[in-house]
Parts: sequence; structure tokens; C-alpha cells
Amino acid sequence: MDCCLDSALWCFIPLYLLLHFLCFIFADADFTLLWAGLLGHRPENKLRGLVVWVTGASSGIGEELAYQLARCGSRLILSARREDELNRVKRGCLESSDLQDEDIRVLPLDLLERTSHEGKTKAAIQYFGHIDVLINNGGRSQRSLCMETSVDVYQALMELNYLGTVSVTKQVLPHMTQRGSGSIVTVSSIVGLAGAPLSTGYSASKHALQGFFNSLRTELTDYPNILISTVCPGPVQSNIVHNAFTEELNKPMPAAGNQEHKMPTSRCVRLMLVGITNGVKEMWIAKQPFLLFYYVWQYTPTLAWFMTNMMGRKRVQNFKAGLDADSAYFTKPKTS
Repeated sequence: MDCCLDSALWCFIPLYLLLHFLCFIFADADFTLLWAGLLGHRPENKLRGLVVWVTGASSGIGEELAYQLARCGSRLILSARREDELNRVKRGCLESSDLQDEDIRVLPLDLLERTSHEGKTKAAIQYFGHIDVLINNGGRSQRSLCMETSVDVYQALMELNYLGTVSVTKQVLPHMTQRGSGSIVTVSSIVGLAGAPLSTGYSASKHALQGFFNSLRTELTDYPNILISTVCPGPVQSNIVHNAFTEELNKPMPAAGNQEHKMPTSRCVRLMLVGITNGVKEMWIAKQPFLLFYYVWQYTPTLAWFMTNMMGRKRVQNFKAGLDADSAYFTKPKTS
């Protein structure tokens, strides 16, 4: 009997590992998040009626968050600098959901104007009476080489991506601790976990966010019903590349390149909502080979440095060839 049991275990273990390997090849998120999507709560059930404040809601991931949250029945506060774009997103939310006009508040917000954040937070709380979820999504990326980049660009990235996010968080957090519940979800990046060329300043700002929110999470152990979650997407189809900083503050990106190889924004946002609903503290969201990159950095950093050098060299080559930096890692770039 024991022999049969041992034989069965020896057969089961390789099959189990093979199944996980095959799943990983086609995976687009970490296993914790994927299992939550299969076996956990559905956003449509858990997010209905909650008040969600989304920064950076005028385009990209923030815009898609607004649409999907509206379809889930969440009441929304939409913030970004461009009020006209926020109104456009609001109209889209109303057209695609059962929400009424009073269920969505447009609240213009500039992350750089930190003295205004207290008043904006009070206005947000006053409108609905409370905030259940804050999604820190506002920020800008970078596409430039370090030696060519002005220090002013680095300062702007830290002021916007890091200090702006921390400022809004610090205004909302006392409200959540007083209520004893809430969720603060911050969109970081794959480069918040590992560096990448062309993104030295952007990566630094995202590393800062990772350090801040990982530390904040440990300070809030007396508040088990407050979720601190960071989202680390890989390349996603959005406007973040179009709006990226270059080597000078006011110099625009010449061209963003083809975005088709990247993860659709709708899929990224769906996974984010699954993670929020199920209390996932850190989400890795990316198509292969980027998802593999997360795991290699986590478990075999020496190998990760080799991969970083190989992929980083290709990233710079793509950039110099006028392509999207994250395209064609394993083929020669075609410029015509």
C-alpha cells in the first residue's frame, strides 16, 4: 500500500509542476492574482456602491478604471488636471453603466500643487460622505538616456510621481483610519521592482513609491481592514509613452512607436480590480517575457542581472531606431 502511495505521489508531483509551468507560459499575472481571479470574489459583487477616487483618470489606465468601475456600480470621483477630458470620461461612464449624473464627481487635481490636496480631499469626502478606495494612478513616464537628461527632469518625476502621490495619500489616510477601513491602491511599475534603461528617473520614483507603501503597510497593522496595495504593470497600451518626459522638461516625445505588442489596457484594469476586490497586496501584471522577469528578480537575482543587461541593450537599440522601447526583444528592429 505504501509503495502504491509513493508511486502515485511521484507521478502527481511532476504533473503538478508541469501544469503550473504550462499555465505560467500563458499567464499574464502572478499566481496569487490569477488564483484570486479564478476562485476569489468578483469585482461586480464587491465594488458595487463603493466610493472610489481615481487620480490620473483622464486617459490610459485611469480612464479604463473609470469605465470598468462604473460598470461594477461604484460611485466615482475622477481627478486629473484636464477638466474637459474628465467630463468626457464621465460621459463615457454614464453611457456604459447604470450610474446617474450625481454618482460621478469630476474633481480637477494637480498632483504638483500639494497645498491644494487638503481642500480637494475635503471636497471629495464631503460630496459622498466618505471614500472607500483611493487609486493613485496619476503620473508620467520617461524616455531618455541618463547622460542626456537634465536634473530638472529627475526633480519633476519625483515631485509628480512620488511626492504628489504621497501627499494625496496622507490626506486620505486619516479619514480611513478614523473609519477603520478602506483601500489605498497605487499604480507602480515593473521598473519599481527592477531598473530599466531610458527610465532612470521614472524607475527611481517608482522604487520610492514601493518603499513608501511597503513601509506604510507595516505601520498599519492595527488597522487590518485597511488595504495597502501596489500594482506593478509591465508594458500596457496607454498614453503613458506619448506623455513621457524626455531629456528636457518641455521637449515632447517625437513618436511613441507601435503599442500592439503590449497588454490591452482593459485586461490590465480587470486584473487590478480583481486584486483590489480580493485584498492582494502586490500585483504583478504583464505578458511574457516580462512576467518571467518579475519571478527571476524575486528568486534568482544573479540570473536577473544577465537578463536585465540583455533586455536593456535591446531596449536602447529600439529607442535609437525610433521604435517603441519595449518592442521586438527577440528580433532585429525594422525601421522601414
